[in-house]
Amino acid sequence: MIGLDKAKDEEELDAELKGNTLRVYLHVLKSPGKVGAREVQRALGFSSPTLAVHHLDKLTELGLVEKRDGEYSLARLVKVGVLKQFIVVSSFMLPRHFFYASMFSTLLILYVASLLCFEKASLSSIFALAFGIIGMVVSWYETIRVWREKK
Repeated sequence: MIGLDKAKDEEELDAELKGNTLRVYLHVLKSPGKVGAREVQRALGFSSPTLAVHHLDKLTELGLVEKRDGEYSLARLVKVGVLKQFIVVSSFMLPRHFFYASMFSTLLILYVASLLCFEKASLSSIFALAFGIIGMVVSWYETIRVWREKK
């Protein structure tokens, strides 16, 4: 039963976290401390602080944000929608593919450097180079695609 409740909870959150509510949640998630309604209004370009309060209160009802003394802070991290593709490190959100892209890029640079130093190019080294380039390009493409999707 617990698994079904969790799935239902994720479906509900997925349905609720859209549009401006998702933008407000991302802003609270990225903020290192507490945020106020005016700060959210200015950061996200809302027409009034009341609109920011509406979305912050909606997040509070969902149990994602806590309200204390008129300021809001993150209560719970959830991975729904586009957030499933990100890893939160401190107050930074990095696409999951960023780590793969960095690894492929580093390994490719080291491999090319070793080929240049030892000058032993063969058919197998050309295949390894091709696979490294393909892996790097695909990983960076996915990283950039997910990054743009977040915005």
